[in-house]
Amino acid sequence: MTKLTAIIPTGNEIHNIEAVIASVNFADEVLVVDSFSTDDTVDLIKKYPQVRLYQRSFDSHTNQWNFAINNTDIKTDWVLALDADYVLSEAIVNELDGLALVSVSGVDAYRASFQYFILGKPLSGTLYPPVTVLYRREKANYIQDGHTQRVQIDGNVGSLGELIFHDDRKRLSSWLHAQDRYMKLESKLLCSKNWGALGFADKVRRLLVIAPVAVFFYCLLVKRGLFDGRAGWYYAFQRSLAEVILSVRIIQVSISKINHRS
Repeated sequence: MTKLTAIIPTGNEIHNIEAVIASVNFADEVLVVDSFSTDDTVDLIKKYPQVRLYQRSFDSHTNQWNFAINNTDIKTDWVLALDADYVLSEAIVNELDGLALVSVSGVDAYRASFQYFILGKPLSGTLYPPVTVLYRREKANYIQDGHTQRVQIDGNVGSLGELIFHDDRKRLSSWLHAQDRYMKLESKLLCSKNWGALGFADKVRRLLVIAPVAVFFYCLLVKRGLFDGRAGWYYAFQRSLAEVILSVRIIQVSISKINHRS
């Protein structure tokens, strides 16, 4: 395999970080950019001599990622960008091992799809979209897109055939805190756009009451959560709750605009 650096941003990821580090032990270097975790994440990372650790105060996911790829003295041309709850399957490691990561291939990045896990149990389907995770560093730049970051690639993007596991083991309270932060950003983005500029899904979300119910049944029926037992119900309620939080945040933004005008 062409040499590559695995990058993992962390922020209180004590329940996830060991699994992702173990899954990238083939990388030439593993780089962690930590946002001054207050749990034992940093102490655990320091037990791995192959991991190079940076710490940077968190201001946005976009700035954290751009710092990681531009200001950490990475020596390799290719980067494998992983969230702390991504775990590489054996199948995708084998696929990466067979890739010829050279510029003459005409491909400057690869996106991957995911198999979602709830407390260790794999789900039949997920709302989680494919993500560009492997790219030539000089071709990449991160931008903010609503509540999350998105990498822009100056070149062609291919697709990996195998799956990455999304297996977040953090406590529910941590998930709720993160969702409130994400939906605060998402609500501002949705409310800043004219109705005609919104896509169908975002129009549904702006209608407030429809999205939480629609997402619940979509996860259970279309994504076959009914066949996943309690994990499927957990995921459906979880995603529906995220949409409820977004609806509350949209209402809050609307009230603030009315008060500002008055």
